Amino acid sequence: MTEILRLPRTRGELDAATARARAMVTRRALVSAGAVLVPIPVPGLDIAADVALLTQLIPALNREFGLTPEQIEGLNPATKVLVYKAIVAFGGAMVGRLITRELVLQALVKAGMRVTTKTAARLVPVAGQAVSAGLSYGAMRFVGSAHIRDCARVVEAIHAGRDDWAPRPPRPSAAQRLRSAAARAASRWRRTPRA
Repeated sequence: MTEILRLPRTRGELDAATARARAMVTRRALVSAGAVLVPIPVPGLDIAADVALLTQLIPALNREFGLTPEQIEGLNPATKVLVYKAIVAFGGAMVGRLITRELVLQALVKAGMRVTTKTAARLVPVAGQAVSAGLSYGAMRFVGSAHIRDCARVVEAIHAGRDDWAPRPPRPSAAQRLRSAAARAASRWRRTPRA
């Protein structure tokens, strides 16, 4: 995998970095869910696996967006000031920072992942392991997706004043998307030949 050594400069680069980051989060979430499915439940093994995966994932996501501490230090002073201001204004606790075990545990707690529930669920033979795997997958996806949003907001804030950085168009509401989908389905239904 190529290492991005700079901030995304265009909307297209930001979208590409976001897509790569989402794929990375999905892969790590699947690994997290798979770590729960070991045949003999060992208390704490799944949490240790999640912490280890997140301590690798978060720096990789920061690197994808050009927001590791090393990458930020390599920027020119004016850009560095913009980056730090954007991190303070929009970034989460892990954007542009050295990732420690304590930061990861705080993120998992914020994700609502209950260690006791997950560990207790694993002790039920089949269904409990499935529930625990689902909790691991969901928590990993939640923390990863939230971090991707934070990184993207920081990059957008850095480029907000530039003339060539067009603002993202507003996303249609759920009701608008539902009406549009219903209209497309009705149109397809009308075009279908009937006997």
